[in-house]
Amino acid sequence: MTLGIHIHAWKQAILRRYFPERDFVFLPFHCSPRVLCRRWLTPDMAARRPDILVWSLNLPPHVEDFAQRAGLNILVMEDGFIRSARPNASRTPPLSLALDSRTAYFDARTPSDLERLLETHDFEADPLLLERAVVGMQVMLARGLSKYNGAALTAAGSLYGEKTRPRILVVGQVDDDASIRFGCTRMRAQDELVRLAVTENPDAEVIFRPHPDVVAGVRPSRVDLQDLAKICRISTERAPIAEALSTVDRVYTLTSLAGFEALMRRIPVTVAGYPFYAGWGLTDDRSGMTRRRRRLSLEALFAGAYLLYPRYFDPQIGLPIDFERALGHLQSPDDRAAIEWEGAPQKGAWTRLAAQLVSPVVARVATQEDAAYCRAFPASFFRERPERALRLLGRLLFS
Repeated sequence: MTLGIHIHAWKQAILRRYFPERDFVFLPFHCSPRVLCRRWLTPDMAARRPDILVWSLNLPPHVEDFAQRAGLNILVMEDGFIRSARPNASRTPPLSLALDSRTAYFDARTPSDLERLLETHDFEADPLLLERAVVGMQVMLARGLSKYNGAALTAAGSLYGEKTRPRILVVGQVDDDASIRFGCTRMRAQDELVRLAVTENPDAEVIFRPHPDVVAGVRPSRVDLQDLAKICRISTERAPIAEALSTVDRVYTLTSLAGFEALMRRIPVTVAGYPFYAGWGLTDDRSGMTRRRRRLSLEALFAGAYLLYPRYFDPQIGLPIDFERALGHLQSPDDRAAIEWEGAPQKGAWTRLAAQLVSPVVARVATQEDAAYCRAFPASFFRERPERALRLLGRLLFS
């Protein structure tokens, strides 16, 4: 048995298909410790020796205490570094997942399985693995592949116009991104990172690229773009990261995966946080953390992070595949609509009517995709919300 924690309704059928050997029991969101202990965290459950599988670093303290007292395995799940053929997650089946028995790979507070792998694996004794890494990077670079894909490409080098001086790219992220909260020590503010880049490169053109979700208005940001525009250029064009990096001489980032994609292009990278690719001798590190002492080649780092650490899946049939097959899916993706989620419950007349009435409001205050999710999983949509008032509204409408 596997107890799933913080697993959204749309992911549950996907996980059952990807891991048919596991008997999943998905615990509800925002459940009180009293209810959890009465219904699930019981001596009988402990005797059954379930695994605890939690999405990201969302394990409630009382569940962690239960697992530690019973000696249960805890697995932290995250999307891998090759996610989808779409320009965002879009609530679609992921091509890869990372299951970590220690912590999330972006958690700099303590070593993850990925960090241990990079510290200990004998890459030099596995030349075929390193050869796969070289070819994999070549394919990704040649075809502009990334974690997310599908955004329209323009002519190479046309995004920022004519280049007349060195060009520095500062990669924006979402303010509350877990990789910033758990992967940064000295610096967490993006505007501070921009000012550092401007100060250290007075003769360069400094470009700040806000996160695409911030540009789209899907996620809020505390960054004052008008203020930053006084000292740097702001690029809000919706371009894939491959295009954004095409004429850049250096990248500054807190913890973004774009930093690693810059390394793949042999672009120098200054890192203010401590992402998985920092500390191995390939980046200009500013976090002050020195836990990682091994020197790795770019090919070894890629091999560990992309070939050995994640698990890859055929998103339609759920069977395990290798990294190379996953790249093939990115090149010829199945273009099913993102709203065709599996496992959507059968709904009664009142539930269907209420969902149809509420979803246009959701579309106005959030996104069209959120509205579609509300129609497919109306009760779960509200139960999963962090805002208590919305959870109460969901109980009134759909309980």
